[in-house]
Amino acid sequence: MKTVYLLRHAKSAWDQADLADHDRPLNRRGREACERLAGHVRRHHVEPALVLCSTARRARQTLDELTRHLGRKWPAEYRDDLYLAEAGRMLAILRSLPDGQPSAMLVGHNPGMAELAERLCTRPERQRLETLGAKFPTGALATFVFEVARWQDIAPGHGRLDGYVTPKSLAG
Repeated sequence: MKTVYLLRHAKSAWDQADLADHDRPLNRRGREACERLAGHVRRHHVEPALVLCSTARRARQTLDELTRHLGRKWPAEYRDDLYLAEAGRMLAILRSLPDGQPSAMLVGHNPGMAELAERLCTRPERQRLETLGAKFPTGALATFVFEVARWQDIAPGHGRLDGYVTPKSLAG
């Protein structure tokens, strides 16, 4: 069995017009969302064996804030090829992981993250995702489980949606 966590970076700042997109930091709402998300991660025992994170500042800060609130770090790799990656690229990255890893988290960006979530779901799960209103807003976390032994066998339409939360759903 393989577990995939898809985490879109938290809300970022747009107040510095001269700042390159790659360098935009989290804003206050984004940092607060990470704190709420940490509580969910703790309650639901989210424990990725490996985190693959975009090198964009807002993605790195999302991971840093989340693990800071958890009080522990996860093994992480920061990858340029996850910055604004398309769904197909992210799937290829997952499929290339060593089979000894039972789970992995991708920290990245839309539209690729939303497209990958939709692509991974079985048809009934895709309908469930749509019912949840999963447009994959900033700070959203989706968990997929695949009944496979090898990462290369993860295929579109074969993931069971095991969880989906947004900062807004955690605010209540």
